[in-house]
Amino acid sequence: MIPKLPLDRLIETIVDWVSDHLSGLFDALSTAIGGLVDAFSFVLHVAPSYVLIVLLAALGYKLGKWPLALLSAIGLLLIVNLGYWDETMDTLALVLSSAFISIVIGIPLGILCSRSRAAAQTITPVLDFMQTMPAFVYLIPAVMFFGLGVVPGVIASVIFAVPPTIRLTHLGIRQVPAELGEAADAFGSTPGQKLVKVELPLAWPTIMAGINQTIMLSLSMVVIASMIGAQGVGASVYRAVTQIKIGEGFEAGLAVVIVAIVLDRFTQRLMKSKPNK
Repeated sequence: MIPKLPLDRLIETIVDWVSDHLSGLFDALSTAIGGLVDAFSFVLHVAPSYVLIVLLAALGYKLGKWPLALLSAIGLLLIVNLGYWDETMDTLALVLSSAFISIVIGIPLGILCSRSRAAAQTITPVLDFMQTMPAFVYLIPAVMFFGLGVVPGVIASVIFAVPPTIRLTHLGIRQVPAELGEAADAFGSTPGQKLVKVELPLAWPTIMAGINQTIMLSLSMVVIASMIGAQGVGASVYRAVTQIKIGEGFEAGLAVVIVAIVLDRFTQRLMKSKPNK
């Protein structure tokens, strides 16, 4: 028989080395990510719930008129009525942090893939690995490097959710007609001007589709992240499951569904709009 490859020991050796030699980097990342989550959480908690509901309903009206405004207001009022408002805002802070980091990383990498075939061929297999690896596996190194709490939950969410933004940014830019790029070159546009004025506006719907998927995937990690100390509705769902409290689990799960629907509708409307030029 062929002897088993010592892959498990190799991975553990690599993780131990990284933990020993890059602890300062992980401390800095932990501080930065924790600060980002705290900033989102402060903004979401500082105003009374009804003020935030009115603001989101107004945004819904701007994006999708009365249907989206009423959907947002009724859904969020139901969350208040069920008593999950604070937990939902904690969850939303986690999701927004994960989505923000994913967008900051994903769009530049997608642009790089559209510019360089070698980069695309290198990054694509990594994205395949990230999307097919079970999400629970990401919790192991995240906890080892960052401990328990919100930060490893955000890290695991980013790894799980960033591939769609990279893929669809790449796809959107590659789908821009070559004739338009040639016309921009003929008018003397620099590569940066062509990207900002031509390619990104035309690729906007596709890029927004990737961001939409990233937000939904970040939200799907809420319950999993609660297993390593992330607070929010996911913790309520996890607690209800472990204690077999079906009613509480349904209520907490409904809060997650409402947030998912509202975020999905908002980003779908943004998908149909044009970025500011």
